[in-house]
Amino acid sequence: MEQLHFLKRDIFKEGGSKVRTYTKRDYIEAKFAPLLGEELELANLVSYVGNKSVPILRLYRYKEAFALRFVDEFISRFGLNEGDYLFDPFCGMGTSLFAASKKGIPSIGVDKLPIALFVAKTFPLFYSIEPGQIKRAFEGLKAKVHRASPASIASDVAIMKAAFPADLLSSLRRWKTVIDDLEFPLRDIFLLLFFSILEPCSFTSKDGQFLRLLRDKKVAVPEEALEKKAYEAERDVVLVRDLKWNQSIQIPSVYSGDTRELSGVDFVRKPTAIITSPPYANRYDYTRTYSLELCFHFIRNFAEMKALRFGILRSHIESKVDSSEQPSHPVVKEVVDILRERGKALNNPRIPDMLTAYFVDMQKVIKEWARVLATKAKVAMVVDNVRFEGELLPVDLVLSEMAEAEGFEVNEIIVARYKGNSSQQMGKYGRIPVRESIVIWTKK
Repeated sequence: MEQLHFLKRDIFKEGGSKVRTYTKRDYIEAKFAPLLGEELELANLVSYVGNKSVPILRLYRYKEAFALRFVDEFISRFGLNEGDYLFDPFCGMGTSLFAASKKGIPSIGVDKLPIALFVAKTFPLFYSIEPGQIKRAFEGLKAKVHRASPASIASDVAIMKAAFPADLLSSLRRWKTVIDDLEFPLRDIFLLLFFSILEPCSFTSKDGQFLRLLRDKKVAVPEEALEKKAYEAERDVVLVRDLKWNQSIQIPSVYSGDTRELSGVDFVRKPTAIITSPPYANRYDYTRTYSLELCFHFIRNFAEMKALRFGILRSHIESKVDSSEQPSHPVVKEVVDILRERGKALNNPRIPDMLTAYFVDMQKVIKEWARVLATKAKVAMVVDNVRFEGELLPVDLVLSEMAEAEGFEVNEIIVARYKGNSSQQMGKYGRIPVRESIVIWTKK
């Protein structure tokens, strides 16, 4: 256990004698040490970077996604084929579903974030588009956009008042109006392309846990940005046909739902595999990151934004915790108790509440997976360990122990990469790497 020295506590008795003690984190690290192994060659596959060269998927940057090659890798490791049924309970932009669909594997995805669901549903539509259709449709839109009335948006959300120059916002709203008048599926395809240009056409940047304002940023012209995207989409339609991805396609089912409660999801049979990544307990609020897209199409006002924010998995700093809710695992309690003792020393005093809420939610999630999955179903889940005020929380191990309690066997925990920490954290606590891992479980 000497490799676990960074978690040991030195306790001083009266008189100054020192007693070495071990934390609950030491013990869970020791328990799972035989199952931990490094595959650092997977580092580039657990992030969106790998999708920048993938036709269709590269048209919209959903920065929390993992790479298509990651899904392909674990489809291969699990030996999945057309007789399986893949489930992604945090489907995001639908990378898992897209990978399964081009291999002819039936799949189903669930998510709570409307923009993610929309993108996941829209990507397969590109298979039905003929070369030239998108280009012709764009030319038709360009001919009438200047006469269009501005579309309605959620204008009372604060970011919408600051994100765009006034004339550019008016132009974007007119483009939204003419796109809304298109027939399906071109309407949805152009909406996806439209959403992809909102960031470059604004003063914002999807950076870390916020949508940051950069006042000196040079913003793109909507017509030019959308035309460029339309031509990129045309190119990808041709590439998909050349790659023959459209020949064995299995269109996935995508549901707006909550993986904490799956009773409303229409599974055609029990899923035989999960390949997924939940939101990390890192304070990121997706309703802020994707607020421009949400305000242009999916919500009507700030009240609806707020309802969405408090309805998603509680991984962000505004998470609300009921007074009856307590940390759902001893390791989580250990960390939460230490952080609560520090009080005002925390850079955000709500971090203990967020961690409590996150693991209460994830315990419900794992319980639901145990209920809906087929016997011997395999799970591959990308998770990120976290560190607050020098206190490491091994998310991969805590979730694995929760899974054991629900009837899963933990097969292995693969370390895909080690992440650093902020300069402030390093200055106070030194450089201690944090694992980003892939947990592999089997339902007994």
